[in-house]
Amino acid sequence: MPNDQELLTARLEDHRKLAQKRPCFLGFLDESQAVFCQDYLSKRKDVAYLFWGGHENAERVMLGFFPDYLEPAPELFPITPFALSYRKEDKLTHRDFLGSFMALGIERSVIGDILVGEGECVAFLREEMGEYFLQNIRKIGRVGVKTSLSWEGTLPGVREFVEMSGVVASERLDCLTAFACRTSREKAAGLIAAGIVSVNHRETLSVSQRVKEGDLLSVRRQGRFIIDQLGPLTSKGRLVVKCRKYQ
Repeated sequence: MPNDQELLTARLEDHRKLAQKRPCFLGFLDESQAVFCQDYLSKRKDVAYLFWGGHENAERVMLGFFPDYLEPAPELFPITPFALSYRKEDKLTHRDFLGSFMALGIERSVIGDILVGEGECVAFLREEMGEYFLQNIRKIGRVGVKTSLSWEGTLPGVREFVEMSGVVASERLDCLTAFACRTSREKAAGLIAAGIVSVNHRETLSVSQRVKEGDLLSVRRQGRFIIDQLGPLTSKGRLVVKCRKYQ
């Protein structure tokens, strides 16, 4: 049976061909799928494309393919916000919303980011699913909600981080992984060899890969870390590092 990447490659090729005549859209994609698509399409110059998730800095995005006569633009994407409001006293989580949405019997790929705040949530959906959600979502768990297909103002759910700082021997991946996970370089090397560490959503097995400022380091079951600063060197020749861990 074909694996996930082979299936995604086949869908990419289908959409590239369709885009010769009309715009077409793939996704929503998660971050690793989007990186795979970006790498695949960067080697092909015969199609115009754009990633967009309904808002700036979206984690889950749709991939749009466009014919020669049409300039790629966010407003062309078939994405609608699905807004929910409820009592602030009812503490709902991302998992609560996703669970209720998936209980509708839909595929995960029709839902983009789910942004949760106090008493409010905005989820981004494929446009054709908007009315279906509007008609079928009355509660999240046991909590009653009011819903609409519009949103104005600041989006809820601003991501929070924990700041971390320290020193490492170098900018090698094993050093940064050890620092981020508060473990030894030997154990960090084991995590990398096990294939559970990625840089900018790309899995890497090289302990000596160089990490740069701005890179996103992900360690399965440990968390995700944005590397903000590497340097300067201390008087003992070690490298100052500052990063933020996703909450």
